[in-house]
Amino acid sequence: MNYKDRLKELREYSNVGKKISQQEIADAIGIKRSTYNQFEQQYDIIPIKRLNQIANFFNVSIDYILNLNNEYNYQNHRSEMNLELSSIRLKEFRKENKLTQKELANSIKISSSIIVHHETKRNFIGTPFLYALCKKYNISADYLLGRIDEPKYLNK
Repeated sequence: MNYKDRLKELREYSNVGKKISQQEIADAIGIKRSTYNQFEQQYDIIPIKRLNQIANFFNVSIDYILNLNNEYNYQNHRSEMNLELSSIRLKEFRKENKLTQKELANSIKISSSIIVHHETKRNFIGTPFLYALCKKYNISADYLLGRIDEPKYLNK
């Protein structure tokens, strides 16, 4: 993953016309400044919930933050992720590609239980696994998380 440059760029050249401090962002999403700094330096992986909050704070797509494409934001995007829709979309994607849970998991080097837990609506797929899935299959993280309905696939 390579999101540290995007996070720093968003903070320093925000759409509010002024440089925003790490403390301001941390306060807005309810974490410590040191935690946000760990994200921005990419010393720590951003949990999916925090990634969504950061995307909302800057009004950008998760795809943009994760450097999956240059689409700053999508029309008709939702600010909240939808676990039920996300679970359905992952399962539909897997079936469209004629992959078993185990085959999909193996293709992105994770345990099949992670796919099972997501498809059974236990929890969102973790950020590194979401990134690996999107990168390998050119599918939008925002789409998979239920934040947008289209585009499903990323522009290359």
